[in-house]
Amino acid sequence: MKNQYAAIDRMIDRVRGVFSGEDGRVGQVFENCIGDTLDNTVKRMEDGSVYVITGDIPAMWLRDSACQLMPYVRFAAQEPGIREILVKVIETQARCILLDPYANAFTLPGTTSIWTSDRTAMKPGIWERKYETDSLCHPVNLAWTLWKKAGTTEHFTPAWKRAAERIVETLQTETDHENRSEYRFQRDDCVFTDTLSRDGMGALVKPGIGLIWSGFRPSDDSCVYGYFIPANMFAAVTLERIGEISEEVYGDHAFAERTRSFAAGVRRAIGEYAVLPHTAKPYYAYEVDGFGQYLVMDDANIPSLLALPLLGWCDADDQLYLNTREVILSEHNPFYYEGKYLRGIGSPHIPVRYVWHIALAVQGLTAADCREKLDCIRQMVNSDAGTGMMHEGVFVDDPARYTRPWFSWANAMFCELVMDYLDRV
Repeated sequence: MKNQYAAIDRMIDRVRGVFSGEDGRVGQVFENCIGDTLDNTVKRMEDGSVYVITGDIPAMWLRDSACQLMPYVRFAAQEPGIREILVKVIETQARCILLDPYANAFTLPGTTSIWTSDRTAMKPGIWERKYETDSLCHPVNLAWTLWKKAGTTEHFTPAWKRAAERIVETLQTETDHENRSEYRFQRDDCVFTDTLSRDGMGALVKPGIGLIWSGFRPSDDSCVYGYFIPANMFAAVTLERIGEISEEVYGDHAFAERTRSFAAGVRRAIGEYAVLPHTAKPYYAYEVDGFGQYLVMDDANIPSLLALPLLGWCDADDQLYLNTREVILSEHNPFYYEGKYLRGIGSPHIPVRYVWHIALAVQGLTAADCREKLDCIRQMVNSDAGTGMMHEGVFVDDPARYTRPWFSWANAMFCELVMDYLDRV
């Protein structure tokens, strides 16, 4: 079925031309997924603003909305309508960050949150106030990528610059969470991963070592150890990109130098505290506390250790990344599962032995071998339970058992993987 964007139609035709025979369903699933975000999750408001809901939850996450739109950046130069959506969502994200940089999700105009009883500094416009370092990184990544891919700077408004400054200020504060941060979060009558310990202060960390504290992971689960390493890596890259934008677009050389210096300090701290050297092959920890405790695992949600090349932290052939990849795609990662239909990374956010479609997409996107990419595509399509769409987690022994029937982020990641495969074959 033709849609309003010719560039997307051409991509659909290209996908259908490459995938045939036993892989013939790939084209149909791709068409379903590439159309879903624009048709069903992009919400235009009466005031002209644009929001993006996650799918089956009627709210906008900073992280999810950026990831949901990422596949469309490649069409922005050709399609003014797509470029307009991206620019307006980036503007909305900037307003959300200026409203509260500690909130992870926001309500659409005219709606209210179901979490108003949370013990934190809630205010109108916020859906949920779980501080997740990566929530401040994904919008910058989207804005930077649009600039690089489409050559446009129209989204770099004065408000976006103020939001970038608020991001840097917040990240700087959280390098000393114990002494400088006023952020607290508690939720009553919930599982322990939905609230923070120590009267809302969260996991204790060694302050002032150069790492950035996070209350929650991108799964919205609380951290075991407060220095979440993939988010720190993403933050370092984000700070560098803010510096580049500040210098080249805004001409603010002083702010650019400050953010680059901050990023360099985060990178040094990761090298000192997050690399586990006591094994035959050094690799990255998932979380640390700065006192010597660490967590060996990976989660499907991005940022993850598996996704490091996608975050801009390193190349896919970086040896330390490859060592880490070997660990997390094995039984050493307690959330890596293998079953009759699927093998990949899940999450403590949902039941055991459920592999996430997002994780399979990330594995494929970071794979050097196109055969591995194709295998991940096939696993995703063959585990859609006949719905023609991607899901959150799928039980490894029965694709009919899955979580979240409408999860736009997973659809977007499937599209990114298929287009990446086409770019390489």
